Amino acid sequence: MYTGLFHTHSSLRYILLLLLIVVIVKSLLGFVNKKPFGKADDKLSLFLLIFTHIQFVVGLTLYFVSPFVQFGSTTMSDKVTRYWTVEHIFGMLIAVILITVARSTSKRMTDATAKHKRLFIFNALALVIIIAVVLMGGLKIIGSTRM
Repeated sequence: MYTGLFHTHSSLRYILLLLLIVVIVKSLLGFVNKKPFGKADDKLSLFLLIFTHIQFVVGLTLYFVSPFVQFGSTTMSDKVTRYWTVEHIFGMLIAVILITVARSTSKRMTDATAKHKRLFIFNALALVIIIAVVLMGGLKIIGSTRM
């Protein structure tokens, strides 16, 4: 079960990152060039939201079956265990919330430029958090003596 969930979670991240970058670039161009908010913009932000939530559900399931997530007296003192048990899930939860808020609040807006701006800001923040959390984890895992 763990292996299947791990591969699914690992594969979905590429789709999610691609969608996130496309939405950020399109919303930035829409905001800067004051373009109308079209059906394609709406569908892209919807697909981003769907894939984000699927990725989070798979990740949350993986969290409860992963051998790297451990609750005990040494959880916070071991940097790799702390990363997988606390930091990764917390950072990704913030990113999921930002992406969700971007979509849900922009849907209620009527001004196209404001929609593009909202999607750009919140999704760009989510991308920065995702990159920071992944890099932080990579540095901790590389610096650790165990894998």
